[in-house]
Amino acid sequence: MSADEFDPFVERLFARAPQMPDSALFTARVEQRLQKGSRVRFLALGLAGVVGGVVAVRETMSVDLGNGEGVVAGNALGQGIRSASLNAQGAVQSGLDQLGLANLELGSMGGMQMFWIAAGALIALAAAGVMKLSQDV
Repeated sequence: MSADEFDPFVERLFARAPQMPDSALFTARVEQRLQKGSRVRFLALGLAGVVGGVVAVRETMSVDLGNGEGVVAGNALGQGIRSASLNAQGAVQSGLDQLGLANLELGSMGGMQMFWIAAGALIALAAAGVMKLSQDV
């Protein structure tokens, strides 16, 4: 078979894709993966919205409107947020105690240290996501 005959022969073979016996299963698995990704995206966006909402409420309640006392409801809500923050910090600290990291105190860190810890965690999470995506593809 010459080169002039071989190329059209190969093109004819690949022009007709054979019907695979598990094509319905393949389609179902692809649909499932697409739905799983949208659930993760939905949860991530929801969590980001909740965190943004908490920050917005905290900043709104700390606004001083001219008098020395501020907003009365803001003070009450601010105490509730501080209480919830201390409860969350206690839960995280107990989790660290169980992992053997009892000496790590998150409350003693400054804002910049917490920022860089959070940034490092997000970078590690993004790297893990890229690795998972590269394995799926």
